[in-house]
Amino acid sequence: MEIRVLRYFLAIAREGSITKASNFLHITQPTLSRQIKELEEELGQTLFCRKSHAMTLTTEGMLFRKRAEEIIDMVDKTHEEFSAMGANLSGDIYIGGGETEAVKLFGEVAKELLTEHPDIHFHLYSGNSTDVTEKLDRGLLDFGILIEPADISKYDYLSIPAKDIWGVIMRKDSPLAAKSHISKEDLLNLPLICSRQAMSEEQSNNVFTGWFGDDYKKLNVVTTFNLVYNAALMVETGVGYAITIDRIANTSETSALCFKPLYPPLESGLNLIWKKYQFFSPAAEAFLEKLHSKWQ
Repeated sequence: MEIRVLRYFLAIAREGSITKASNFLHITQPTLSRQIKELEEELGQTLFCRKSHAMTLTTEGMLFRKRAEEIIDMVDKTHEEFSAMGANLSGDIYIGGGETEAVKLFGEVAKELLTEHPDIHFHLYSGNSTDVTEKLDRGLLDFGILIEPADISKYDYLSIPAKDIWGVIMRKDSPLAAKSHISKEDLLNLPLICSRQAMSEEQSNNVFTGWFGDDYKKLNVVTTFNLVYNAALMVETGVGYAITIDRIANTSETSALCFKPLYPPLESGLNLIWKKYQFFSPAAEAFLEKLHSKWQ
């Protein structure tokens, strides 16, 4: 199985036809058709449903597309890392994490590193802890930012000098907007909008089970989310009250929304994680060294 053929396969999957893919790849249609047929024979599976003017992925093809994309991403990342091993420090640094204001701390260090080495490039990926650790384990990310609680036992980590404060985003015309803080009693009979990670059934990953106690199962969760921006839009339309962390949605004076912290206070620490025994590119190594010097 050649990398070149994987790129051919992905081009057809993206373009939806042999004709368009061959034009994009600048190869003949018969050559492209033969390469894909040989790939299917090698795998022992049919990857495309062939119609007169279109090609769509089979169930097996959709699985293979995911694997092919991961392989190509890894090949490209490896090529970039080795190409960057020259006299001047350069290369790409891949960081994944959830929404948190702590990203500003990374931005400050990144700016300093870019001032010294302008040929370095950063790539940010947004996702929950499951998304981030999956990509980290597959080598598609150099670092992950995880909000506690999270299982980091199989990773090396650096504690981030910041805390996320949990609270409720609501409309400013809400009766609760006049309160300085929000208690669990305030929330029990309200329609709630909560992050999927925070509401995970796994107790170790659920930040609310301890805070709500026995009342946790009484919550009326009408919507779940993984992006606070979208949750804030739901709040603005009157769907419910979003339980989330502070300073990642617009609750300024001009906004229709406001943020009220929970009481008793609920805070979450954050960790920067990476694979144990990780071999970093020179750029990623330099970034980690700067983080250590700033935060330890």
